[in-house]
Amino acid sequence: MASKAAPSCRLVFCLLISAAVLRPGLGWYTVNSAYGDTIIMPCRVDVPQNLMFGKWKYEKPDGSPVFIAFRSSTKKSVQYDDVPEYKDRLNLSENYTLSISNARISDEKRFVCMLVTEDDVFEAPTVVKVFKHPSKPEIVSKAPFLETDKLKKLGECISKDSYPDGNITWYRNGKVLQPLEGVVVIIFRKQMDPVTQLYTMTSSLEYKTTKADIQMPFTCSVTYYGPSGQKTVYSEQAVFDIYYPTEQVTIQVLPSKNAIKEGDNITLKCLGNGNPPPEEFLFYLPGQPEGIRSSNTYTLTDVKRNATGDYKCSLVDKKSMIASAAITVHYLDLSLNPSGEVTKQIGDALPVSCTISASRNATVVWMKDNIKLRSTPSFSSLHYQDAGNYVCETALQEVEGLKKRESLTLIVEGKPQIKMTKKTDPSGLSKTIICHVEGFPKPAIQWTITGSGSVINQTEESPYINGRYYSKIIISPEENVTLTCTAENQLERTVNSLNVSAISIPEHDEADEISDENKEKVNDQAKLIVGIVVGLLLAALVAGVVYWLYMKKSKTASKHVNKDLGNMEENKKLEENNHKTEA
Repeated sequence: MASKAAPSCRLVFCLLISAAVLRPGLGWYTVNSAYGDTIIMPCRVDVPQNLMFGKWKYEKPDGSPVFIAFRSSTKKSVQYDDVPEYKDRLNLSENYTLSISNARISDEKRFVCMLVTEDDVFEAPTVVKVFKHPSKPEIVSKAPFLETDKLKKLGECISKDSYPDGNITWYRNGKVLQPLEGVVVIIFRKQMDPVTQLYTMTSSLEYKTTKADIQMPFTCSVTYYGPSGQKTVYSEQAVFDIYYPTEQVTIQVLPSKNAIKEGDNITLKCLGNGNPPPEEFLFYLPGQPEGIRSSNTYTLTDVKRNATGDYKCSLVDKKSMIASAAITVHYLDLSLNPSGEVTKQIGDALPVSCTISASRNATVVWMKDNIKLRSTPSFSSLHYQDAGNYVCETALQEVEGLKKRESLTLIVEGKPQIKMTKKTDPSGLSKTIICHVEGFPKPAIQWTITGSGSVINQTEESPYINGRYYSKIIISPEENVTLTCTAENQLERTVNSLNVSAISIPEHDEADEISDENKEKVNDQAKLIVGIVVGLLLAALVAGVVYWLYMKKSKTASKHVNKDLGNMEENKKLEENNHKTEA
């Protein structure tokens, strides 16, 4: 409510001198508006019944009024004053509420609503406040990297188009950074656009980093006031590459230093724990005091056992910072004596040695004809079954691919040895004569028969195994005959004969030759039959005496007996020859 004018004062004169005064009880009224919105200012005066018109004005900084809107209560018409900054932006309603569209910073003024009657003027002031929230802060001009223990500009935090101006704060890992001499230096600047009257705030940060700042996020925020109070907006995080000097050097060996063997290529790789890592190093080889300048790798090709030793590397500009690695070049030597193809005579001695020289304990395996042997072969007296292909193989289990092998092809030669045996068929109708031959190369067997008699099966030969085989003939002689077995190879020709009585004359059979495969079985059974043999010897002795007495008394068969005795004598001599040949 406004105060009354003096009674002697006319209305028009009062308006001209603007002598209206606020009535007691009406104070300041503030309207807050966001930048670009519509400002709505109600006239806080009750409309009187004898109202003539209403007007709105604003006050300049010097206090002088500028009228901007008029509305008549009688004609219901609205007039807007010619004020350029408010052209087409004003709207005065019937209840004298004034609206200003597209709020600007320049709209921050003191506006006054005036309601005029014939004898009175009522005024109500309104203060307009315009707010513009700033843009989201952004860290710009970021340093490509930071160096430890050096004060360096990290970047700038910028926020634009704010009203009123705001304040910028820096954070490290979410904690506020406070200025600290020589460590944290913050410089804040603000600038107002003369046209829009909006502020741009900029804050630069200089920071002395440490290794603890690796992967640490830096952010900034802007704090400003808006229509609803104070607010804060944060920037995106920024992580900086931290440079720091190398404090330790390490050396790597490729491949693994536990598996290096002669002929391999070795790559030494030197690494520094600085950022960025060093690009050049000095490499020191065993026995060489001067380093070799190279990139972070150095390769040795086709290494030998004398390359075993300590390898080192250091920084080029700080030789005291050094790393070393002990490398063992594994080797394996094998010497087989004798080796290759060796030809020996049966009964000879042959010492065999497989000598191993290695960087560590090696395993040794002997093979004969692809079959693993239980022990190292030893030949004090060679047999035909000793012939074969021997391999001595050794390896280092911990080193892949490091193995050696040498071979010995042993040939056991021997002149043909013959032993002849005979056996009467249980039916008594035939006799089997067997010629057992031993020798290498394989002897060829030929038979010669002197006398008459039918040959049932002239040639039947066994397989040639371990230098032995036999040929047998089944005959049914009508009279005494002589069979001759001839065995011949590249070394010698051997002949042996056996007298065979007529089929009608009984004679003592001779045991067949026992094969090597059956010898072990015979030996196992020997103990079992020892007792039987003793009893049989006693029985044979008694039977021999009886037979001798019988033959002596038999005169009718004396002629045949004499002939048989002659044959028995010849057989005995042949058997003695056989035994000599075997010896």
